[in-house]
Parts: sequence; structure tokens; C-alpha cells
Amino acid sequence: MSLTSFLPVFATLLLGLFFPVNGKLAWRDTKFLFVFGDSYSAMGFNTSTTAGFIQATPPVTSSNGPNWVQFLGGTYNITETQILNLAVAGATTDAAIVPPKKEVMSLVDQVSQFSQFMAPRPSGAQWESSNTLFAVWIGINDIDFSFSWTNVSHPQLYTNITNRLLTQLDVLYNSGARSFMFLTVPPIDRAPLWTQQGPKMVTQIRPLIADYNRQLIGAVTHFEKSHVDLDTVTIFDTHPIFNTLLDNAQTIGFVNSTGFCLPYLNGTPERTTQIDPCAPVSSYFWLNTLHPLFTVHNILAHAISTVLSA
Repeated sequence: MSLTSFLPVFATLLLGLFFPVNGKLAWRDTKFLFVFGDSYSAMGFNTSTTAGFIQATPPVTSSNGPNWVQFLGGTYNITETQILNLAVAGATTDAAIVPPKKEVMSLVDQVSQFSQFMAPRPSGAQWESSNTLFAVWIGINDIDFSFSWTNVSHPQLYTNITNRLLTQLDVLYNSGARSFMFLTVPPIDRAPLWTQQGPKMVTQIRPLIADYNRQLIGAVTHFEKSHVDLDTVTIFDTHPIFNTLLDNAQTIGFVNSTGFCLPYLNGTPERTTQIDPCAPVSSYFWLNTLHPLFTVHNILAHAISTVLSA
């Protein structure tokens, strides 16, 4: 079964596995989508000048092609929803809690840029509370970068992180945001970054991912209960997507779902590039140690659009 033919089957199978969508705003009615997060979502937008919201050309992604945001805003966009993506590769929730590997904008910084440039509803981004969805996918780097810390309680650290996230949701709410979508941290314990370190490391990281996601869901639930006029609140669990693809990799068409090809580590000129002795880059699940290829993002976006349209 090819990846393309698997899309409708996969979306149907997963519809019952996601947290329900509460509210009124459906994907067909969404005119603007703001995105906050890390390399899984980043496209190279720049809002650092008053000149406007500038898109990198071509878009800069970690997927060797379009990522889920681009697929959602393109292939599965039925109403010409405008994408305004503030996600930055390498971002953590708050650099004061978990410092990034290099100086990049954290989610806190991304929200600050939103407040400065996008909250005033400038020309070209005249969004309204009733037609705008705010998507947040963060936490992968928070877990990864703090994994080796021995002087902290990781559950308490994740509490601090999700509490900080709540303060940023309040900032967005106070600016008029009423519809939100949150994506859980995927099973990165199955990424080469962890599997190539051996089963002991996988065993150690897996419960941390589960605890972070548990606290994320709890924080979102608290946010929803404490803001009674919210419209749509969706928690999209990425684990069914990733696990189903990885568990059925050969059937679906991935030639390798546990490793990656070193020559493809930093991306390739074309989506179908092949460098011997590796298979074509598009036939791998992982582009490198942590990032899935655009084929995975395509399926993820299709499932998200299906859930948001339910």
C-alpha cells in the first residue's frame, strides 16, 4: 500500500483516537492559522521588522520538503486559510527554564512577537476571534535538552514548563484568541537519536515523554475550564499517527523506519534524491536523528484536517 493510498484509510482509523474538538470553529471556516513551536513546525517566517510578515523563500523546514503546516495550509486547505507561522527551529517553551542549544526565539519570544506585530491585526493579517485558530506544538526540545539534567525532578520541571505555557496562552487569549489546537510530543523515543543509544536510553526517555504529555493535557484542560468563552479547543495526540506508521512501515512503503542515511542528514536538493548506497531519501521515515520526512508530515496534516473538519 502506497503512502498516498493509505491517507483516507489512516484518517478514518484515527478519528476516534483523538481528544474531541470542543466548540464551533471548523477548518472550513478558519481564515487564519497562527502557529507556534519548534523545527517540526517552522517554515522560516520572520516578523522581526515592522515591514510585515516575511516568508523565507523557499520555506526552510526540517522535513526535506513541506511540513505539516504547509500541507495543512496548501493541500488540505479548502478555504484559503492564511498561515502565519512564528515557529522557530530549536525552540523551547522558555529559554529561562530550558535553554536552547543556540540563541533562538523560544515560544515565549514567539508570543511576544505576535503581541507586537500580529495582535494589532495589521494589513494582511486582519484576523478575528471567530475565524482564527492558534496552533501550538512545543515540548520536544524541552524534553531532549533537559534529559541529562541530574539536579532536577523532571516531573516538577515539566510542571514549571506547562505553567509557563499557560501564561502565554493567557497572553494570546487577552489578544482575542478563542480557538486553539495543541499537538502532543510525538514518540521521539522511537527516533534514531534515542534508539541508536540503546534500549536503556529508550526506556529512560519514554516515561518522560508520557509525563510531559500528561501535564500538557492537564494544563490545557485547566485553561479551557478557566476560560468559559473559548470556542474550539483541540488536543491532537500525535502518538497514534507516528506509532501506526512506524509499526506498519514496510506495508506503507518506508524502506527504513529505524535509522537514516548519513548523506541526507542536512537535507537534499530534491525530495527524491538518491545517493548510493542509500535508497531515495523520500523512502525513509527519518531524515536525520530526530526529524521525520515530508511524507510523514503529509499524513499528519491530512489527519489534522480531518479532525478539524469533523
